[in-house]
Amino acid sequence: MILIINSGFFVVLLLQRLYFFRLYMEKFRIKFIVFLVLLVTFLGYSTTLYFTQTEQLAYPNTLAQKGKMLWQQKNCVSCHQLYGLGGHLGPDLTNVYSIRSEAYITSFLQSGTQVMPNYHLSLEEIQAFIEFFKYTNTTGVADPTSFTKHFNGTISQQ
Repeated sequence: MILIINSGFFVVLLLQRLYFFRLYMEKFRIKFIVFLVLLVTFLGYSTTLYFTQTEQLAYPNTLAQKGKMLWQQKNCVSCHQLYGLGGHLGPDLTNVYSIRSEAYITSFLQSGTQVMPNYHLSLEEIQAFIEFFKYTNTTGVADPTSFTKHFNGTISQQ
């Protein structure tokens, strides 16, 4: 009699555990399906970005690289912006080469203004800055109002 009660109790206990296990597995199955959907989405998006051909920009010449180094050494970004990033005291200089002439840029770099100090740049350094601005001008447009935001988080110019 005790054996029958113990085995009956064991069967009831086993059935309870199977029921709870089934509920647990159902929750796990939903989580697993969500995980698989997220994984497939991530891999598909990553593969698309990886295999999409992007436009290759020309590498800056030596003088433009020197101009970039001068930009960093003189800490121009503390007042000016490139691509909308940087200080707000001076103007954005991303497309200054297409907006102003070389003579105009040279005069500003040689003498400074009331707000911008005169850095006493040599002619070679001024030419390096102009070459850097020329290169930066070819890499994009700094006006964010002309950008189109896409559903996947990327932007393009109008």
